[in-house]
Amino acid sequence: MASIRRDVLVAAPPEAVWEAIRDVGAIHTRLAPGFVVDTRLEEGTRIVTFGNGLVARELIVDIDDTARRLVWAVVGGRMSHHNASLQVSSGDGDSSQVTWIADLLPNELAGYVAGLIEQGMAVMKKTLESQNGHG
Repeated sequence: MASIRRDVLVAAPPEAVWEAIRDVGAIHTRLAPGFVVDTRLEEGTRIVTFGNGLVARELIVDIDDTARRLVWAVVGGRMSHHNASLQVSSGDGDSSQVTWIADLLPNELAGYVAGLIEQGMAVMKKTLESQNGHG
């Protein structure tokens, strides 16, 4: 199983970063506009439309306010397994460390998914920092 982990430091307080991440129906407006162009909620899942045209059905597994951790799984599509999480922790000063972990099969999709994660994290960083007066 491929396991991908990426971290990014965001110049915004953890509370503000977590508030945007936990708003699972607003990825396209609050977290990664342009990278994600639409998000719809349907009975415990969200339908995410990415800027490249890809549409994913994501089962929301957990929203843990204490750990500031969101967990989801992509159901259907090309992957036989996909589980991912975003977690926010305190960085230096008034910044946040955001960690995205994805476990998936088949392994051959790891490079493609890692590229999407890196692209998404760059947009998240820019968006969150501009919303908090740092961009």
